[in-house]
Amino acid sequence: MKNKIHFVVIRLLMIALMMRISFAQAQILPKPNAQQLAWQKAELGVLFHYDLHVFDPSKYAQSANRITPVADYNIFNPGSLDVEQWVRSAKDAGAKFAIITATHETGFALFQSNVNPYSLKALKWKDGKADIVKDFVEACRKYGLKPGIYLGIRWNSFLGVHDFIVDGTGEMQKKRQQYYNAMVEGMVKEICTNYGDLFEIWFDGGASGPEKGAPDVLPIVKKYQPNCLFYHNDQLAEARWGGSESGKVSYPCWSTFTYPSTGSGESTYKGISANNFELLKHGDVNGKYWMPAMADAPLRGYNGRHEWFWEPNDEQHIFPLDDLLDIYYKSVGRNSTLILGLTPDNRGLLPEADVKRLKEFGAEIKSRFENPIAVTSGSKKVLQLNLSKATTIKQFVIQEEIADGQRIRSFSIEYFSNGKWEKAFNGFSVGNKFIHLLEKPITATKVRLVINVAVGAFQITEFGIY
Repeated sequence: MKNKIHFVVIRLLMIALMMRISFAQAQILPKPNAQQLAWQKAELGVLFHYDLHVFDPSKYAQSANRITPVADYNIFNPGSLDVEQWVRSAKDAGAKFAIITATHETGFALFQSNVNPYSLKALKWKDGKADIVKDFVEACRKYGLKPGIYLGIRWNSFLGVHDFIVDGTGEMQKKRQQYYNAMVEGMVKEICTNYGDLFEIWFDGGASGPEKGAPDVLPIVKKYQPNCLFYHNDQLAEARWGGSESGKVSYPCWSTFTYPSTGSGESTYKGISANNFELLKHGDVNGKYWMPAMADAPLRGYNGRHEWFWEPNDEQHIFPLDDLLDIYYKSVGRNSTLILGLTPDNRGLLPEADVKRLKEFGAEIKSRFENPIAVTSGSKKVLQLNLSKATTIKQFVIQEEIADGQRIRSFSIEYFSNGKWEKAFNGFSVGNKFIHLLEKPITATKVRLVINVAVGAFQITEFGIY
């Protein structure tokens, strides 16, 4: 009897200890800030690439573009510019936010800048009074998309800047570097103060920092746009690149990460660049920092092409609908935010073929997920859906509440057919959204989600079958 009591006491103590450990783990789990949470829940955005070389008949080559100034910036002359048409097309695709390249690698600015003379102010077009960033932000607000800004400051072919450093030597280089840094910081302030609340500011290739002689942009963004997602510099990344420009991330994909930033170029941590960026693709289940993944790809990325900027006669390289759907399932459906690159042309319009494909894509996603067969939610380890009759099922959707961190570590999806339970899928990461598309549809009368391992209390906001 004593041995039995002793065993029970030890067992209770062990359970209590495990509960304390689980509670402690839950207390220290990384959690998203408000802008990260909004960015993940948006799920799909677009990035419009526009710059001087869209109007240059020669083929775009990034390596040359970074070091070769455009001979005549007055080639920028879109005769039918309609930024609202761009934004409407993004909305048709189901995008919740849109970003524009306010500056890219030429250094030319698509807004009215008082600190950068190499901007729309310098053009004959519209008498130098146009502000495409302003038009873009207003169009986003008109059509219900959240506006974001892309600023390329790492390269500037006009001013001879490579990897943030102005070309040259001696005192002249030092003075020109000071000018460049002040100009960039001034542009960031203009962007942050002249266009209202922004959803995201994207510094392509990172933004580095003053400790390496580069412009100091993080304090400016945090001061004037505290609710804007910051992506990114050597000090902070509120999101991370998903490791490729395929539009897909690997599974499992965790929203947590090993480091507080991802660095830029040569400054990246060795652990990030190792094994073909494996850490970026998966994240770190035990990471101390909340840093959700971005999956990005150009719409014109099919069949060996990878076009972020418009090229004439390139419509055959728009991703087919089936490929776009595969990208969606392997990005949004794997707990990452998908950003599609779109290419307005030299008329100032998104080409008709691109518009058509975006509309098809949005309609197909809506048709697949608008009307679930059955859906439930809750915090139990087993969530079951009982169907009134044998039903054909093609896909499952799971979402967990991530405001308090990503808590689910392992789960199973099971279905009841022919008098017994069968496994449909064994998984790990859920996060904002997990979608499992079955290779072959199944027929079932009951379906259940089983949470095998979780850190602390969890909440399933949706378990749905479609």
